[in-house]
Amino acid sequence: MTFQPTIRSQADLEAAWRTLMEPLGFASHSVWMMLIDAGDRPIPQLTKIDEAEDAPTDAELAGLADVLTTVQAEFAPGGQVAFLRSRPGSGGLTAVDRAWASALYEVGRLTGIPVAVVHRACDVDLVPVPMDEGLAKGA
Repeated sequence: MTFQPTIRSQADLEAAWRTLMEPLGFASHSVWMMLIDAGDRPIPQLTKIDEAEDAPTDAELAGLADVLTTVQAEFAPGGQVAFLRSRPGSGGLTAVDRAWASALYEVGRLTGIPVAVVHRACDVDLVPVPMDEGLAKGA
């Protein structure tokens, strides 16, 4: 059976990420992208971006913006995107977690595509990273 939640709130999104990511425990640093269509249903395919150990460069963000614009127009026109950064290690937000969150919100601004609350998962927890938390990145 395909996992098809309705995502209308941050709580719905966090529950969806938990279903998809648990049990927690990660061997590498990644960013996951979930497209959510105009009917509040996620597209049944996640996009995984590997090698996300360091803060993203401007060129990487531009590339992500291009990809997001293309796939959103084709698969979820009028929808939104949700991102989750996963990494090994303990809880708490690192400077790189904040840098990624800030960058992912910026991708939404650049593309005009709404970005749901970014989340971060590590070996011990999965938490939302609201925009104001991402902007306090310090990285």
